Amino acid sequence: MPISPLTITASSMVNALGRGKKTTLEALLQKQSGLKPAKNLDFSTWLGEVSDLETYPLEKSLQQFSCRNNQLAKLALDSDNFRETIEQAKQKYGPDRIGVFLGSSTSGSAETEMAYQKRDEKGDLPQNFDFMRTHNFTSLLDYTQQSLGLIGVGHVISTACSSSAKVFAAAHRHIESGFCDAAIVGGVDTLTETSLYGFNSLQLTSSEPCCPWDEKRNGINIGEAAGFALLEPSSKSGTANVILKGYGESSDAYHMSTPHPEGRGAATAMQQALDAAVLQSDDIDYINLHGTATPSNDAAEDKAIMSIFGDNVPCSSTKGWTGHTLGAAGITEALICMLVLENQFLPTNLNLTTPDPGLNSQILLDNTSRQVKYVISNSFGFGGSNCSLLFGLQ
Repeated sequence: MPISPLTITASSMVNALGRGKKTTLEALLQKQSGLKPAKNLDFSTWLGEVSDLETYPLEKSLQQFSCRNNQLAKLALDSDNFRETIEQAKQKYGPDRIGVFLGSSTSGSAETEMAYQKRDEKGDLPQNFDFMRTHNFTSLLDYTQQSLGLIGVGHVISTACSSSAKVFAAAHRHIESGFCDAAIVGGVDTLTETSLYGFNSLQLTSSEPCCPWDEKRNGINIGEAAGFALLEPSSKSGTANVILKGYGESSDAYHMSTPHPEGRGAATAMQQALDAAVLQSDDIDYINLHGTATPSNDAAEDKAIMSIFGDNVPCSSTKGWTGHTLGAAGITEALICMLVLENQFLPTNLNLTTPDPGLNSQILLDNTSRQVKYVISNSFGFGGSNCSLLFGLQ
């Protein structure tokens, strides 16, 4: 079903490449990865860590929300002149008419990990441990709204790796239904021992830099990131020209941690995005792959792409730059797609040495300058939670 486009009038991002959209763009153009060997773990892997984050404090009035996840959220809110634009939006719509829809899979769970390490002889957690304002998913929403001075509708989505892609769909539905006039979407995830050791126990982490679509790919590198975007109805937009033109969501529910081997849910999400945008498969100029670099995920996504696009659309995964940022992957890669549209280039599939001969999508082997009008960003999570976003130039 066709949807009314929304314009992205502001955005900000922080990830392992550094702070701000300009830093990420420069790294993409220079093919410079933010992945580094992990330290202080019982296994070998590479991580996309945001440096010096622990020294970035929250506002004095919001210290009760202090945790690594909210510190990363603040760093992103303070970047790319995002706060200034939100202040203008508040004057335009009112603080009660701007929705906030965020995605996360870790939230502040690192605080709970530290609290368990500090249990007393009875096993009780420290008295100063504040679960609701740190670990709980509402912590991210409450902090963001209070930090920006917003009092409108909002919620946090936690559907694994599709979390901060699905926020775009949630925001669109809330605007269309009249619950808000504009919306902030975003996602924040930080490194935790739970996620690191959990993925390692599933034998999904790689001891080398991840290499999506490579013949010898053997797992993911986990990263952390934050990103935000302001969505406004196109008729009320400013000078920005990137639009959310379509989205698709599906749930294949095939397996707890493995996608449907034929990529059925992924294909459904991409087709829905095309239908919502009233576009055909040959209108798409680039697909940002979910591309985790695990054998089963890449193979399933490849089959999904081939079933709709064939090998006609250039594709690449950008996780070789940032790592897999889990609940923040959707927003991070959506913002990378916006950089693609704004700068008319396609990023290479970093770390790819030998393309898997069993995969048939058109994988980019180098950065390419070309005309780009419509792009798709894929985010596929555990349990078969799939979301595809379609962005374009208006």
